[in-house]
Amino acid sequence: MSSRSPATLQIRTPTPADISGILELISRAYPGIANYSAGQILGQINNFPDGQFVAVLDGEIVGYCASSRIDEAIALAPHDWATITGNGFGSRHDPTGDWLYGIEMAVDERRRGLRIGKRLYDARRMLAERLELRGIVFGGRIPNYARLKAKVNGPEDYLTQVSEGKLRDPVIGFQIANGFTPIGILPKYLPFDKASGGFAAHMVWRNPYVDPNEPPAFRVPRGVESVRLATVQLQARAVKDFAEFIKNVEYFVDVAADYRSDFVVFPELFTMSLLSAEKAELSPMEAIDRMTEHRAPIVSELARMALRYNINIVGGSHPTRTDDGTVKNVAYVCLRDGSVHAQEKIHPTPNEAYWWKIKGGSSVDVIQTDIGPIGVLICYDSEFPELARRLVDEGARIIFVPFCTDNRQGYMRVRYCAQARAIENQCFVVLSGNVGNLPGVDNMDVQYAQSCILTPCDFPFARDGIAAEASENIETLTIADVNLADLTWARAEGTVRNLADRRFDLYRIDWKRGQSQPDEPEAAPKGSKAPGGG
Repeated sequence: MSSRSPATLQIRTPTPADISGILELISRAYPGIANYSAGQILGQINNFPDGQFVAVLDGEIVGYCASSRIDEAIALAPHDWATITGNGFGSRHDPTGDWLYGIEMAVDERRRGLRIGKRLYDARRMLAERLELRGIVFGGRIPNYARLKAKVNGPEDYLTQVSEGKLRDPVIGFQIANGFTPIGILPKYLPFDKASGGFAAHMVWRNPYVDPNEPPAFRVPRGVESVRLATVQLQARAVKDFAEFIKNVEYFVDVAADYRSDFVVFPELFTMSLLSAEKAELSPMEAIDRMTEHRAPIVSELARMALRYNINIVGGSHPTRTDDGTVKNVAYVCLRDGSVHAQEKIHPTPNEAYWWKIKGGSSVDVIQTDIGPIGVLICYDSEFPELARRLVDEGARIIFVPFCTDNRQGYMRVRYCAQARAIENQCFVVLSGNVGNLPGVDNMDVQYAQSCILTPCDFPFARDGIAAEASENIETLTIADVNLADLTWARAEGTVRNLADRRFDLYRIDWKRGQSQPDEPEAAPKGSKAPGGG
């Protein structure tokens, strides 16, 4: 006679590994309504890890609730869902906010009777009490309103009748039973929620352990989350074979590791030195085809070094032939836990597209590391602010920019834009470029760089927004310590608060995946044949 262990239900904070399960749950809970993207759920987790909860039953995610901290002036004023949640990324999270705002609540309908929704509400309530917040606030759906609207005099009357027990609404009724009180109607809260007519009930729960008349005094602790960053300004030099090239790369990894760096970053297309070992002269297309053959051994060697030297390596970028036969410019990030991640360049320069037929990627997402989420923007991509903003919405606090520019004008385009990204996103940006020349390699004739580690411009940071920078056009390793806690402080209490002060009511970025790249230009671009060009 066999015995079966009883089912176990656990409420815990989620990790990025839970994202696919969360998305599947939300699809089941809200059929017919557009789901989140994986990046939005990742942003919720990264922006406020303590504020998200999953209910897990025997390994399956059967409940999810997402929250952020919001200032009372915003939370209790009229608002819509997209504005107050940062378009679903949770990027409006304010570590000094005095209210806990409910972004999402989803429960698997197949698991009724387990009181999953109540357990999640209790977890939220315990969090608000532990943080000594004023309470919890959110916009609650009124899914019976569209069906019953002919029987009531507008959504306010509907909410009143539900509160008085004259009408039944499964969502609002459940929330009232769990201690929440409606304080009004939020118009145009979720325009796509047809069942609710786009309306939502403005629901609050007030923390009985906090004096409502006592002004809050939340401050961000000026703690230390130190990260050591190393950027390699690499000399382009001829090599006799693959082994010699790897020896040159490993030298810098070894030195950066000796300094106990957490990250070391190499330049865009730093592997092009391998073409100097070719015996025959190659056309641009032959050269790029040959480079794609080195992808597997390059990634293998970088992964080996990351493990051996206990350091996270941002491997510049390397031409890569993808499954559809196109060539893309890809950064490989090899972490010291043995994992390998890839980030495609989204915007090839005109020269890359013409001479090498390189196509742009279609996705930019953060990479989870042992010091938190990071992002990579390859050279030209740093000049498109939408990309950096998406990475920061997903939780990135450091953005790495491997670049390859042949003259000062190209370099300054990358440099100025990278500094702008650091200021507008209140994050650190790390640049790494090539110097020197490869006379026998087309499109890599001469390089210009001044690699650097950039910061926002506010009191906790370096005076000019430069944590460290290399001397121009010499091979060197530049290292600096940065404090991630300074970013948290600046975003909440800085002189300016670019992230929090965004006008979500006026503009947003909608990301579409899988868009085809336009054909390469018919005429050659004017000017240099350098690939990066900034």
